[in-house]
Amino acid sequence: MHTKAVYRAAQALNDAGLVALRFNFRGVGASTGSFDEGIGERNDLEAALDWLEARYPQLPLVVGGFSFGSMVALSVAADDERVAALFGLGLPVDMDHYDYSFLAQTDKPILVVQGENDEFGSGETVSNLLDALGAHITLVRISGSDHFFTDRTDELRATVHGYYESGPGSRSLVTV
Repeated sequence: MHTKAVYRAAQALNDAGLVALRFNFRGVGASTGSFDEGIGERNDLEAALDWLEARYPQLPLVVGGFSFGSMVALSVAADDERVAALFGLGLPVDMDHYDYSFLAQTDKPILVVQGENDEFGSGETVSNLLDALGAHITLVRISGSDHFFTDRTDELRATVHGYYESGPGSRSLVTV
């Protein structure tokens, strides 16, 4: 988990007072297994959520991901009752086989951070897609940024931090 965007997002969550768990899907880095077209990766995320819930039973869960991981994270977390809020970084919307329409079916707050010049979905393309899915989705487009938020990871970190410390994401993290 050495992708700078993921690392900076985890720092931002920590800065906002949340516990962050970063992990690789099967077959990535030193993880065992092999790519499973999103099916096994969903299972990987569900296992991580089970672990987090057991380790931190009183804390609300926020789920997010980067690129392919954003699609997996958003699709799993949208339906998981344990998850209070979601985020996606660098959504690969130009990939024909990814459908984000399910985001309209949840009312959980969702943050999407997209590089304006992301080669897998520009800020404009993502905006056009998300506009029709509901006001519960906040899109932040980072000017001059590519898919990996090269030279813009500080802006990414500040965006995630603000959203969960005092922005729309913070309201979902209040525990009773």
